[in-house]
Amino acid sequence: MISHDAKAAKSGMGEIYSPVARGFHWLIVALVLVMIPLGLAMTYRGKTLDIWDALTNSLYSAHKLIGFTLLWLMAGRLAYRLLHGAPSDEPTLLWWHKAGSHLVHWLLYGLLLIVPILGWIGVSLFPALTIFDLFDLPALAAPNEDMAKRVLNIHGWLALGMALLIAAHIAAVIYHRFIRKDGVLRRMWPGSR
Repeated sequence: MISHDAKAAKSGMGEIYSPVARGFHWLIVALVLVMIPLGLAMTYRGKTLDIWDALTNSLYSAHKLIGFTLLWLMAGRLAYRLLHGAPSDEPTLLWWHKAGSHLVHWLLYGLLLIVPILGWIGVSLFPALTIFDLFDLPALAAPNEDMAKRVLNIHGWLALGMALLIAAHIAAVIYHRFIRKDGVLRRMWPGSR
């Protein structure tokens, strides 16, 4: 299903994503680029160095708040995608480029929902729902610290897997921009018409 916005955005080398879809994309990119190093820093301070001070608590609070925000933005992005569709594939792509692109996009969509949900479940189980000593996230499960450790371990491994998938996605964009020199990047670039 292709939206009216996507059809209206057609120009030159192929269709581009609507401004709303591009806005969701780049906002989520910004949050993920903060979340991954933030998650690594907080776990290094807390778990590796065993430093549990105000800075470590702030890092965990920021990670939880951004993750919670990311979850709802991703749900909105997915809803928008399901309701409005996406533009047709770049016309110059080979069949395996198209298949790989669709696979990576749907894996990222899934992980960008599953990873924050697992984080939320994990902090509910721990329980560690407080954000900056200002408010608590709603609990999704009754406290169970052993289960929390297992869930948060899965959360961490899936986050690292997602980071690798994002790196592959970025590598593909660079390949299309500088080697194939096609319109793949233009489709999602802010301000494209």
